Amino acid sequence: MGSETKIFIVMEFVTGGELFDKIVNNGRMREDEARRYFQQLINAVDYCHSRGVYHRDLKPENFLLDACGNLKVSDFGLSALSQQVRDDGLIHTTCGTPNYVAPEVLNGGGYDGVTADLWSCGVILFVLLAGYLPFDDSNLMFL
Repeated sequence: MGSETKIFIVMEFVTGGELFDKIVNNGRMREDEARRYFQQLINAVDYCHSRGVYHRDLKPENFLLDACGNLKVSDFGLSALSQQVRDDGLIHTTCGTPNYVAPEVLNGGGYDGVTADLWSCGVILFVLLAGYLPFDDSNLMFL
């Protein structure tokens, strides 16, 4: 909904907090629990992609949990639409959270929104199972 000066987004109230907080508080997950979350994550991302939406900032902080522990995708502030794909079939905007972003996004030569999101999904799966990031450094150039 919108007015002349504001845009309102109405969604269900999710009481379970962020997936990130669950990982921080409980550490790595059992394989069956991680599989359940990952399946929901992949289904949600596939739904977005089927409608021409590329999230481009997938990370545990952007997945909320409802009262039943089901994932809800949030924060589409960096998302791109299929209309933003250039004539070469690629997106050229560098964005995302460094620990989760696909390498090709940082190279500046363009990237496919689907595969960039899938890279982030793989990093999230690693974090769910290991309890820590696979790529981490305080220096962004080294990261």
